[in-house]
Amino acid sequence: MNASEPSIVQVKSSPRRKNIAVVVAIAFAVAAIGAGVIMTVKSGKAEAKPVQTTPALTVTIARPVQVSWAETLNASGAVAPWQEAIIGSQIGGYQLDQVRVNVGDHVKKGQILARLNPDLLRAEEAQLVAAYEQAEANAKRAISLQGSGGISDQDVLQSTTLAKTARAQLAFKQLQLRYTDVTAADDGVISARSATPGSVVSTGQELFRMILKGRLEWRGEVTAEQLARIAASQRVALALPDGATASAVVRQTAPSLDSALRLGTVYADIADGQAVRAGMYANGSIALDPTPALVVPAQSIVIRDGHAYVLKLRSDGSNKVERLAVVTGRRQGTDIEIVKGVAQADQVVVLGAGFLNEGDTVRVASADPSTDPSTDPSAGATPAAKETK
Repeated sequence: MNASEPSIVQVKSSPRRKNIAVVVAIAFAVAAIGAGVIMTVKSGKAEAKPVQTTPALTVTIARPVQVSWAETLNASGAVAPWQEAIIGSQIGGYQLDQVRVNVGDHVKKGQILARLNPDLLRAEEAQLVAAYEQAEANAKRAISLQGSGGISDQDVLQSTTLAKTARAQLAFKQLQLRYTDVTAADDGVISARSATPGSVVSTGQELFRMILKGRLEWRGEVTAEQLARIAASQRVALALPDGATASAVVRQTAPSLDSALRLGTVYADIADGQAVRAGMYANGSIALDPTPALVVPAQSIVIRDGHAYVLKLRSDGSNKVERLAVVTGRRQGTDIEIVKGVAQADQVVVLGAGFLNEGDTVRVASADPSTDPSTDPSAGATPAAKETK
């Protein structure tokens, strides 16, 4: 071996040493990092990174509003005459000569509706006139002879009595003659007619029926609980069978209930000039006195498992929602009454409420999308937010 051999050996071993040094350095670095992590975990000084929560939906909100609603009560009943008069013949055994009116005619008080043939009565009247004149003459002669003693007082009394009787019979026959004219007892509308020309009528026989004054009323049937809430002067909107409507005003309520049906009757006067006829069956909405109501948009009500809920924003500012069970009441248009479950200060979700669950995070849409860069146009919530607010 010459002097140059050691230097050759040293040159050949140098790369291997460098590789070993690099491996050892990497191992120490990994060990140091692992030890640091373990020490950090054990010491409890590691800081948890905040979790970023993505909003589930862009929604609109609204606060419950205290309003005054005029509550309506629905009932049904028949339309009937306010009062119906039966017009008949006051004398019998005479032929009906004329019938001057028909069903639907408007008549005035005292107007002649029908007439009986008066010929027989006039003949009887003529006989009674002659008998009365004779009796009156006999009575006068008896009175003139009473002072001379040519006639007894008893004969005088008998003659005067016969004269009075004849006068009464004549007056009765003349009254019968007046009753040959069947007249209207009051103003009204003829609702039925059974009079037939040529027939012989009997005393008291019905010839016509008349709606007095032409007034009609609606007789609604309600329960005892509903009857207690109805008072005079309340207005009633009637829905007629042909689709038309009419108005009425409550006049009074029945003092008792039907013992079989357990229903009471509401009597409401129907205004004149409306297309209402007696015998119709109509549904009526009675406007009760206004009462306060806490209302929310009906769109905010969520029905799940047969129960009503609303989703309201939590008051901690986290934009999370919580589900509240509510009791609903009346509904008018797009609003619904909340009887129990929310307060006036709560913020309830309107648009999007049906897609949310307890604890979901939401983004509240602003009234103007141009001023709220966080509003997601694809959610379609902005127009509803504008309408809600």
